[in-house]
Amino acid sequence: MPIDFSHLSPQERLDLIGELWESLDEGDVPVSEGVRAELDRRNAAFQESRVKAVSWTELRGVLRPGRA
Repeated sequence: MPIDFSHLSPQERLDLIGELWESLDEGDVPVSEGVRAELDRRNAAFQESRVKAVSWTELRGVLRPGRA
């Protein structure tokens, strides 16, 4: 039996989606091996990028030399 959410505003429905999502445990959401592999790849790329990151002060110095 479908639940009618039409009385809720779009923001209220989005808030409800967030609350429902947060109520789930990690094991409640099935993830295929392909998706898991892609998530692992992206996480590794993110970690690698963090090592190469520079601070805003350093970047500003490169973009606007002489203006710290």
